[in-house]
Amino acid sequence: MKLYHLVLRKLTLACSLILTVWAAFFYFAMIEEVNDEVDDSLEDYSEWLIVRALSGEELPSANSGSNNQYYMHEVSESYAMSYPHISYHDEMVYIDAKGETEPARVLMTIFEAGEGKYMELTVYTPTIEKFDLKKSILGWIVFLYVLLLLVIMILNILVFKRNMKPLYKLLGWLEEYRLGHKNRPLENSTKVTEFQKLNEAVLQYSKRSEQLYEQQKLFIGNASHEMQTPLAVCRNRLEMLMEDETLSERQLSELVKTHQTLENLTRLNKSLLLLCKIENHQFVEETKICFNNLVQFYLSDFEEVYGYRKINVSITEENRFCVEMNESLASVLVANLLKNSFVHNIDGGAIYIRINSGLLEISNTGAGTALDGERVFERFYQGEKKEGSTGLGLALVSSICKVSGLSVAYSYCDERHIFKIFV
Repeated sequence: MKLYHLVLRKLTLACSLILTVWAAFFYFAMIEEVNDEVDDSLEDYSEWLIVRALSGEELPSANSGSNNQYYMHEVSESYAMSYPHISYHDEMVYIDAKGETEPARVLMTIFEAGEGKYMELTVYTPTIEKFDLKKSILGWIVFLYVLLLLVIMILNILVFKRNMKPLYKLLGWLEEYRLGHKNRPLENSTKVTEFQKLNEAVLQYSKRSEQLYEQQKLFIGNASHEMQTPLAVCRNRLEMLMEDETLSERQLSELVKTHQTLENLTRLNKSLLLLCKIENHQFVEETKICFNNLVQFYLSDFEEVYGYRKINVSITEENRFCVEMNESLASVLVANLLKNSFVHNIDGGAIYIRINSGLLEISNTGAGTALDGERVFERFYQGEKKEGSTGLGLALVSSICKVSGLSVAYSYCDERHIFKIFV
């Protein structure tokens, strides 16, 4: 979810709550104010009538031509004692002046007329249609609510996008940034202190990353040179010792084993260094690679090796599979898959290769159980330890696919281990 979507959603909920509370408060406050004004008028009119009644003056007619009407009658003492001295309420009454029933505000008061005589005075006056008022208020509130909400949302979007431009510009620069490549400079001037600090932090972090990246590249290059030389020297010395005719058979056997160990160590070192270079994106040059040609080339190299173990190879080319990637990495990818299908195969087994548009599938017979699909591309994972295997072949395949925009998948079907490379 984008930041301004989250802000707008929360603002909408907050505004909805505030406007709802305001509408309810506004409605009850207005009704209370209207009732208060009407009650004051009724109270003045009732006091005037009571004063005239107690002084013996003539009372006006029940309908004096105005909207105010009244009626007065005698009540018992028990009735007078059981009801409040004065009360207000709303009801529908017939207005003689208008000849129709209308909502009215009613005041009822009980007073003592002397000599234990009690009178009940009811005064009423037409008031506003509260139902119509409610509808009118609700309509205007909904209209104002929607209008305010739209205005708030539009203003927030405009203000938010305008003020958050430096952030989005920085995010765009970070998306294009590639470690070890020539990146365009960050031009993101802003007056906002927080964004200035963020720009400085990003630039400092990218500078440190570039420095560490260069140091790592230098270390890998030095390690590759420094380690391979002593390993080659050790192998040469062992080969010279193995040519000594005075060695016993047991000594020669131990020297052969040591030599094989050094060979494995050399291959392991080369594979680890290659993995580091791949993950550091040191293979940047890309060209159009056709896997059909690569597979045919390496099959001709492995032909004698496959024939030694009587492994039958069948290839089906349904279409051409071509991609833009580094040529060296493509060679390592195909060679490792073909080598893996040989090392983990059985004598007299088979290798099946299928090439289609956007797909390279290599499967082989082997152990009768499936490998762990979640770990098969991890470094040094081997379902069954094989001589000559470093445990890095499939890890290299996975890393090459990641940096080249390809996908790799493993499955097990019909007693065959299947590896698929696809776009």
